[in-house]
Amino acid sequence: MNVVEFKHKSVLLDETIENLRIRPDGIYVDGTLGGGGHSYEICRRLGERGRLIGIDQDEDAIRAASKRLEPFGGKVTIVRDNYCNIRTILDGLGVDRVDGIVLDLGVSSYQLDTAKRGFTYKEDAPLDMRMDNRSDTTAADIVNGYSEFDLYRIIRDYGEDKFAKNIAKHIVAARKKSPVETTGQLTEIIKAAIPMKVRAVGGHPAKKTFQAIRIELNHELDVLRDSIDTMIELLGDRGRICIITFHSLEDRIVKTNFRRNENPCTCPPDFPVCVCGKESKGQVVTKKPVEPSAEEIADNKRSKSSKLRVFEHI
Repeated sequence: MNVVEFKHKSVLLDETIENLRIRPDGIYVDGTLGGGGHSYEICRRLGERGRLIGIDQDEDAIRAASKRLEPFGGKVTIVRDNYCNIRTILDGLGVDRVDGIVLDLGVSSYQLDTAKRGFTYKEDAPLDMRMDNRSDTTAADIVNGYSEFDLYRIIRDYGEDKFAKNIAKHIVAARKKSPVETTGQLTEIIKAAIPMKVRAVGGHPAKKTFQAIRIELNHELDVLRDSIDTMIELLGDRGRICIITFHSLEDRIVKTNFRRNENPCTCPPDFPVCVCGKESKGQVVTKKPVEPSAEEIADNKRSKSSKLRVFEHI
């Protein structure tokens, strides 16, 4: 792969860097390294003793980011892994606390624009959608192997598509004739399951189902939900975690978990004093999420649904 092919505009870049409040001698983790956009700006602000640890499970991203961050030499450590293993990764590097963590969730522009990766419904390609190609399971395994109910469940829950039941029914009917192996085949099946008048308005009819299958395959929501507490625990005093989400399911998880870490008390509201003993881990910096400016949306359409939430550890 030619490194210049990995194109991805970092969303809410200035806002994220500002909220990280980077210290020149600090240690920072980019848990979704991608093309290295956020990491590059972090590294620019680090002094001789500063350090950046980049994590990504995508082989192409690792290659591209390594090249982009090369000028910063020994300040940068790149690990091919999932950020859900952040504690183990940091332990292996001899790091017990960090000053900041950034996550830019979802699928990268490169992954969407590289048809062979199978993330896009705009071109015909094998049904893959793996963020880590070391995994044996692909999107095709879900489409052809899940029961009709489980397909309905993930399309309803992760795609939030009101036609989930009919889409699942059409997928099962189609695969009885022959396996569904390409993005083009799946797109046509989805179109057939949605009324013509609905398809005529709004976004692409396959968008929500593709999102649902991708989330299920890569365990995206489970990984996020199970990792936030750990990441907050790994922050040093006044350390911050910045998380950029791209759809309501992710944003809801971040919002809920940040609030719970700010106020973990489980005592009944009528108790005069707290007796559960659960102490606050810090404070939510962004009472409302930071959203992209009109200028950024005009420059990068994919930034439109992005939201940044920030938590500070105490």
